[in-house]
Amino acid sequence: MITTIKKYRNIRSVALKFCLFVLVVSNSACSDDFFDKNPLDKVSDATFWKSESDAKLALAGCYNNGGAWNGEDFWTARGIIYLDFMAGLGSEKELIPDRFTDGTLDPTNGTVEAYWDNSYRKITACNNFLFHIDDIVMDENTKAIMKSEIRTIRAYQYFNLAFFFSDVPFTTKVLTVDEANNIPRTSKTEIMDFVEAELEESALNLPSTRPTTEDGRITSGAALAILGRVQMANKKWGPAAITYKKIIDSEAYTLNASFETMFNANNEINKEFILTTQYQEDVYGHVLPQYLYPEAYGGWHQFSPYNELVKQYECTDGLSIDESPLFDPANPYNNRDPRLDYTIMISDRTVFQGKTFVSRPDSNSPDRFTRYNWSGYCINKFMDPSFTGGNLMNYGGNWSIIRYAEVLLSYLESKLEAGEAINQALLDETINKVRSRADVNMPAITTTNPTELRNKIRMEREVEFAFEGLHYYDILRWGVAAEKLNRQFTGMKLTNDPANYTAFDVDEDGYLMYQKRNFVEGVNELWPIPQAERNVNTKLTQNTGYPN
Repeated sequence: MITTIKKYRNIRSVALKFCLFVLVVSNSACSDDFFDKNPLDKVSDATFWKSESDAKLALAGCYNNGGAWNGEDFWTARGIIYLDFMAGLGSEKELIPDRFTDGTLDPTNGTVEAYWDNSYRKITACNNFLFHIDDIVMDENTKAIMKSEIRTIRAYQYFNLAFFFSDVPFTTKVLTVDEANNIPRTSKTEIMDFVEAELEESALNLPSTRPTTEDGRITSGAALAILGRVQMANKKWGPAAITYKKIIDSEAYTLNASFETMFNANNEINKEFILTTQYQEDVYGHVLPQYLYPEAYGGWHQFSPYNELVKQYECTDGLSIDESPLFDPANPYNNRDPRLDYTIMISDRTVFQGKTFVSRPDSNSPDRFTRYNWSGYCINKFMDPSFTGGNLMNYGGNWSIIRYAEVLLSYLESKLEAGEAINQALLDETINKVRSRADVNMPAITTTNPTELRNKIRMEREVEFAFEGLHYYDILRWGVAAEKLNRQFTGMKLTNDPANYTAFDVDEDGYLMYQKRNFVEGVNELWPIPQAERNVNTKLTQNTGYPN
């Protein structure tokens, strides 16, 4: 999908000058597409904002998240995958996201600063759009939809800032440099209230569906799905259930028939995806495959899942590996939820594009775990077999941020936590729909016991959305981050005779002793305010437990 690039002069904090650039793309299949724009030189507010065409250019600029190497935000693949590595689903080769929860996080961390800076760049673009859009004479309904799109994008940014940093600078206008350097933190409660109101109002003005030529633009369902996340984060269970029911009742979305192929570029337009970031090969591509693919396939093997995630996948009888008679400790990957193989590359088992993935230490594979800081596993999810012969740094597959499966599972969780009665019909319309895809076909959940069902929902969210950025959000709002992250993590299975195995350190079950996290309870639940920001703005206080 074609998009535009907004470029801003980066003044520390939230004051940024408006300067829009557009990349031109030739694509006959979507020549009238929203994201397909004519070239535009540097412009100023004084000469821009004259026509509906200008409004469309600026709107597209607000959607822009940067292609290629851009990341460390809440829209692009790397930034979102990083969140799940922070959550203990795996490790990154350079330990960049690992630092957030291994006890070493501090205010000088460059990745913390990048999430902050990229968020405020987009907020500034949105504020600038909303300040000027009413100066343009154009169809008022079209204008109202545009404004609601931008308010939704801005609300999503503020939600994530408040969720991960708590109190943050808040403004709905473009600030002068002096204003930006003296803005204090606004309370998380006030920001969350603003976000909820913005999303509720915006959803009323947005269309429930878009034509294919507008794929990627915000819908009412997207605004409501973000709102549901906000309400769940704030434990507003009743309102969250109502919000998710609106999406379900709209009948605008359905589950994709296949889990395995859902994320492939040739299937990127499907009715499960509610909110996506758009890309196009050779025009506006991104580099996720370069990070994702093992070295034997030309990639960097940047990501290593933990065995603790692998253990979460049930056996095909719907029981955990601790309960199921189907589980064979000597062959631990057999008879498992098919999503395990769809999500994790396992040595001597996973075949991709005709080649078997190998990570055993006694092999000559470039992916043998001894060559680098690897667990012996790799991510299989997002590996796209339809992407053949292409440049791994130029991938055009869209990135899913919110999909309908989240709506169904979140609706059930909200109903449960609101204290409402749960029956089999509700289970079948939510969690069991997710589990019954044709290529998953896991047994139905039947328990309505609140404690048992809560555990089932949490497990289901972890395995269904692994590496989609939701698990960190989940363990933080569930209040279990310290429990989940203060532990030893393991890697691939190395031996069935751990008592007599000496080649590498293994646990009692024969899995590689890999990494240990030391999450600081009472501190690491929030990210530190970047020191670079506090050096400029002395009114910014620091979060508890971080160097002041």
